[in-house]
Amino acid sequence: MKFINRNLLAATFLGAAMAVGSVGCTGLGEKSAGQTVDDAAIVSKAKAAFALDHTVKAMNVSVDSYKGDVQLSGVAKTPDEARRAEEIVRALKDVRSVKNDIRLVRN
Repeated sequence: MKFINRNLLAATFLGAAMAVGSVGCTGLGEKSAGQTVDDAAIVSKAKAAFALDHTVKAMNVSVDSYKGDVQLSGVAKTPDEARRAEEIVRALKDVRSVKNDIRLVRN
């Protein structure tokens, strides 16, 4: 039973990742299925790490990944929050580069 559930979960994740990759295509080139899955994993791991971190407000930071090049956007209340979000993403597997476009919001 566990074997079937794992396969179903893996197939669901792969299907969702491929759907996200095809919808978000920017015309910059084609991604392989593996790259699409890697990008989806980067985004998922980043958001999960943000949620666990006491400095970063996960709902305020958007994460986009294209072939391992990650762009962060959104708002932060402090420079420490913006810097910490970038540090978290840089530490993730398969991340090639990070562009931090997080803006500071005035209180």
